[in-house]
Amino acid sequence: MNTFNRNLDHLPLGVRSRLETLLSRTGGRLAVLPIDQGLEHGPIDFLDSPEAADPEHQFRLAAEAGFSGIAAHLGLAEKYLPDHAGQVPLILKLNGKTGIPPDEEAFSPLTAGVEDALRLNAQAVGYTLYVGSPAQDRDIAQFQRVRAEAGRYGLPVIVWAYPRGRWVDQKGGKDSPYAVEYAVRVALELGADVVKVNIPRYDPARKEQYPGEYKNLELSPHQALRRVVDLAGRALVIVSGGARLSEDAAVAQARLALEAGAAGLIFGRNVWQRPFPRALELSRRLLDLVRGRN
Repeated sequence: MNTFNRNLDHLPLGVRSRLETLLSRTGGRLAVLPIDQGLEHGPIDFLDSPEAADPEHQFRLAAEAGFSGIAAHLGLAEKYLPDHAGQVPLILKLNGKTGIPPDEEAFSPLTAGVEDALRLNAQAVGYTLYVGSPAQDRDIAQFQRVRAEAGRYGLPVIVWAYPRGRWVDQKGGKDSPYAVEYAVRVALELGADVVKVNIPRYDPARKEQYPGEYKNLELSPHQALRRVVDLAGRALVIVSGGARLSEDAAVAQARLALEAGAAGLIFGRNVWQRPFPRALELSRRLLDLVRGRN
């Protein structure tokens, strides 16, 4: 598999040591289990997998499978992490929104602070940044306050770099190479240590909406993601699993991400929207990939 930029020497000591803690759990790459979907998507993600509605399902899975960390909002971290203290590192998600309003002017207000992350012994904080939204001026200003405070305490910042908003849709959509590349570059320039992205997809049916040379930039998923990794520079890229796929398709997507040079995976619904034994088995398959075992 392609290597990624593993050199963290440019980072302050606290940030570097906490990132190393997360990386060392999974063989030098990251494997994060997110459970922020209950806020972001609502109960719809649990309708056909009722077992997953109990957050203990995800916390137990993160601990038993050996994920690098679990990404959760404050309420879940306070109520469920104590049962697994010392077993799985916390990435505290600091902002979020519901999925009820449309994303035309997407913005996620703060739901917790850096002090909460320190109190809960989090190894990193997470922040959703909606690049291209009409509300991005507020978003960028809010992020910079979070970034500055996290930096004072040596906490790594993981940015969910999401292109959103009506103007993004007019330029080819949120998953276009243009949108994903722009989002990852913004995250790097604003100070992200790790960037979460979706795999960009070139859509010939929408290419006339793409700006400039992107119209004729026909890329395979591997090529498109490789460009994203390169544009992220010294920020590590972790790739989202997105909506649930078959187990084999999820493994294939994970392999694609790692072969394109990503620093790891952040797979949520693809893992925990299954009965616990199946979720654990798939997690172990994914973690074997992350650790380079197959």
